[in-house]
Amino acid sequence: MISTILITLFTSYITSCMPHVSKGGKVLELIGFLVIFPLISALLLWIIRDQRAREIVVYISSTIIILASLLLAVQHLFAASVYYRFHSEIITYIALVVDIVISVAVIAYAVKYKKWLAFVLAVIQVLLTIFFEFFIAPKVVIETTLYIDTFSTIMALIIGIIGSGISIYALGYMKDFCVHDCGSGRRCNDFFAIMYVFLSAMFCIVFCNDLPWLFCAWEVTTISSFLLIGFTRTEEAINNAFRQIVMNMLGGIAFIVALILLGSFSGVLELDKVVAFGANGFLAFPICLLCFAAMTKCAQMPFHSWLLGAMVAPTPTSALLHSSTMVKAGVFMLVKLAPTLGMNVNGFMVMMVGGITFILCAAMAISQTNAKRVLAYSTISNLGLITLCAGIGTAEGVWAAIFLIVFHAAAKSLLFLCVGTAEHHIGSRDIESMDDLFVRMPRLARFMAIGIMGMFIAPFGMLISKWAAMVSVIDTGNLALIIILCFGSALTFVFWAKWLGKITAVASGTSDMEKSVHLSEWVAMGIMLFILLFCCIAFPWISQYVVLPYLDSQWYIVYTDVSFDNLLIMAIIVAVIIIAFIGFFGKSSKRHVDVYLSGVGTDFETRSFTNAMSAPAEASQRNLYLQGWFGEKFLDMPGNIICAVLFVGGLALSLAGIGTVM
Repeated sequence: MISTILITLFTSYITSCMPHVSKGGKVLELIGFLVIFPLISALLLWIIRDQRAREIVVYISSTIIILASLLLAVQHLFAASVYYRFHSEIITYIALVVDIVISVAVIAYAVKYKKWLAFVLAVIQVLLTIFFEFFIAPKVVIETTLYIDTFSTIMALIIGIIGSGISIYALGYMKDFCVHDCGSGRRCNDFFAIMYVFLSAMFCIVFCNDLPWLFCAWEVTTISSFLLIGFTRTEEAINNAFRQIVMNMLGGIAFIVALILLGSFSGVLELDKVVAFGANGFLAFPICLLCFAAMTKCAQMPFHSWLLGAMVAPTPTSALLHSSTMVKAGVFMLVKLAPTLGMNVNGFMVMMVGGITFILCAAMAISQTNAKRVLAYSTISNLGLITLCAGIGTAEGVWAAIFLIVFHAAAKSLLFLCVGTAEHHIGSRDIESMDDLFVRMPRLARFMAIGIMGMFIAPFGMLISKWAAMVSVIDTGNLALIIILCFGSALTFVFWAKWLGKITAVASGTSDMEKSVHLSEWVAMGIMLFILLFCCIAFPWISQYVVLPYLDSQWYIVYTDVSFDNLLIMAIIVAVIIIAFIGFFGKSSKRHVDVYLSGVGTDFETRSFTNAMSAPAEASQRNLYLQGWFGEKFLDMPGNIICAVLFVGGLALSLAGIGTVM
């Protein structure tokens, strides 16, 4: 009832602000709904104390957000870009207040926990924000504040469906977590409220053409991540939360400085105009600052450690940050700025930082036994590849980047949820503890296997997107990037293949661990699985009718490295694989035979046997992790130094006004 009244008031307000809008009015109302409704849900969840009532609110809210995202896609997914002249002093003032409140909140937390670097950065940011809002912004006329195109619609689907699915998953997960780990149902309410605020801010980011509004939403995701990472309030959680806030506030300061420069010297504070003018002359430096802000948000080296630190948070937080929100805000910004990149200083900086992050984090993933840490390094590596593709600045590179975003969001959210459920039931997130997972938790193991195959096996979409990325890199003629991409892809295969082999190895045993998995967890994982498979099968049509029109609007060409016919063949193969895989989901009537252990078996459950020397022995299968070659202590510091030098060099050269490097 409350939400209906508020949305009605919002619609009336839009009509009064934009009397000339009729054709796009329904779409604009949906945009407003997707921004406002999660805030209403967050307020209700913050107020509600009853567990059952909270579950009802989450189920209803998530369902409504999913349906609204789908309705928006139906109305606009195949339409041209639309920009809205929606002006509101009220929203501008609200954004200013939110910006200041966020900085003050960080200052308060920094004082409480004696984190003085965060304190200094928050003070600098709030002073810059006040200066911008009172002395720069009033002098600039912003013609279009909101927009929608096919790329922002794709992002809205990712946020709405995957983000809401993770919220549903959190119902069962957090019911157990809050009892055992934080002992407070009240704080569990806070957790869900922050998640929905997060979703609202992400919707705002992908629809805002007004850069000051976008900056406000950008900072909301920063403070929300801070609160979610530090949710357990342990010393480790607090330290990692402040690592995140420090690194992202560096990006926030770069963002607000870019706005000050854009407003002062070019009079432009609209994203589409910044992109249209390109990184020529003076605009090169502000665009470089925006790229820097985006790369801190998407955890590129040397800022990747905050995303690794996020692993201390509950699994829904990890899934939310890594798949549908936060890091996707960074790569979204880079893809939007891609037409200004390419063969210039900014493009070179973005490409090289992305490439180095891609190969080194893929290598470090090999050395990890912790499943969540493997997923974290894999995420950072994939974000590096997306960053590289955006830095190329061509239609082909962006085609690959968009599909990498889509398939990464679907597959990685599924994997994070699977690992969280497995950890709750087998008592470990270590990959080496996943022996016989196909027997102990057969359905979960199949979900996990499909998620892993979706990340690196043909004909699933992720590998096809990587192939397109490789072609785009080859077209640049940059030998260093070509080598990085080839070896990075090989390293990616190693850590995924090791994990897949571990969970698909079948031995004797009994299945009884899945009975206590919450229904909400199965529902959420089922949603992620469906999205992943749907995107693989619908790949050719998504490319032809959604992504290519967006590329045409930005580069005025319609081109892809993979033809529609080839994509169609791959989609058919995926469908056949799925049909064959479904046959393994039912119970088998075949007789189970104990594993042959090269001796007299004594305990087939633990694989113990008496060997030829009449001595007790135990069979085991263990992966190689090559710590001496790919350990963090060998690769982390060199990567951080190289990427830091690239950032400093890129910012310096852009400030000096040097436009091209090739």
